[in-house]
Amino acid sequence: MSLKAVVLNCSLKGSGEPSNTRALIDEVVKVFEKKKVETKVIRLADYTIPAGISDDLGEGDDWPDIFEDIKAADILIIGTPIWLGEKSSIATKAIERLYGGSSLTNEAGQAIYYNKVGGAVVTGNEDGAKNASRSIIYGLSHIGFTIPPNVDAYWVGEAGPGPSFIEAEGTKNDFTMNSAETLGYNLVHFAQMLKEHPIPVEGNTLSS
Repeated sequence: MSLKAVVLNCSLKGSGEPSNTRALIDEVVKVFEKKKVETKVIRLADYTIPAGISDDLGEGDDWPDIFEDIKAADILIIGTPIWLGEKSSIATKAIERLYGGSSLTNEAGQAIYYNKVGGAVVTGNEDGAKNASRSIIYGLSHIGFTIPPNVDAYWVGEAGPGPSFIEAEGTKNDFTMNSAETLGYNLVHFAQMLKEHPIPVEGNTLSS
């Protein structure tokens, strides 16, 4: 069975600027390419996405089209830089918009995110990687995504101002590269497993 992945790059930079978060995302995408997973990376800063708890806020809202990609995907990764020890404001907004669609159901009457898997990619040059990952992973789990083991990959340089992932040659960091590879393979494995053996409906439909 073929799999689809969507990666939301929640960098505060638009596509005209290099993104350290995208550079680490690309390491995960290499695994997806090897496993023949169709992957779409979306840099949310390029789109108009109003704040709100809804899957569609009307005219001028680009989220509904992005949401269609997410609904069609088996794998979702949220990638974020660290600012003041937290995930970016765009990452927060993405999770809020995902939450806005959590009342929707799949064909079995379960939450729309059931049988999808999620993970996190985090970059920065200060503390906060585990805090940002924890926040993202809990948010995804709470609305119905399955979270496999070890699906948070991060790179954090020295505390304070300094070179970020690209300039610091973060790809030479064995821990980060191993984490990115594990994240990729575990997401694919669990997505394939859920595709073949979906979560039973007993006890977990939204009407139960």
